[in-house]
Amino acid sequence: MKFYVDFDDCLCETARAFTGIAARLFQKNVPYEQVRFFNLQDSFGLSDEEYEQLMMEGHRPEVLLAYEETPGASQVLNEWMDQGHEVFVITGRPFSAYEMSRRWLDEHGLERAKCFCFNKYGRDSFIKNSDFNLELEDYYRMHFDYAVEDSPVAFRFFEHLPELKVMVYNRPWNRECELPGANFSRCPDWERIREKVASR
Repeated sequence: MKFYVDFDDCLCETARAFTGIAARLFQKNVPYEQVRFFNLQDSFGLSDEEYEQLMMEGHRPEVLLAYEETPGASQVLNEWMDQGHEVFVITGRPFSAYEMSRRWLDEHGLERAKCFCFNKYGRDSFIKNSDFNLELEDYYRMHFDYAVEDSPVAFRFFEHLPELKVMVYNRPWNRECELPGANFSRCPDWERIREKVASR
């Protein structure tokens, strides 16, 4: 089987780290549980200039490498790969973050997981035909059996795979959204994700 796994807030605690960055840079003290929007500019009430600064700070190499692993993530992914399944980490991070993202995965025991930067929102100047970047047409040629995702904004990228089982990692910014279909299910942690896959 093939697994699509989102990076930020599925494999690592990115939003938790950004709450600290926003407090340090702009004195915006928004507790993690009150991060109500996937768009952090809205969640923290930032100007365009502040938001750009936030993103630059959050994507500095040393900051990317310091993100804490979401508990249980690497253990479950390695179990799947030990069973012969393929794991594809599909991230909306810009391609400039690829090297540090790949290093983070390797340092957390996920050397076997494939990693791609996916130009989900048309904001990045991607390198065409590279080994680690996906444009929309590249992505839509791929097939997955399961997906782990936290962003409601990304759900539309699963519409072409009606049989795909999507496990939505429960986060403050997706708790109030309506899931698109019966193939979507909420999971509070990686143990529940493991159970969902094992029960099918």
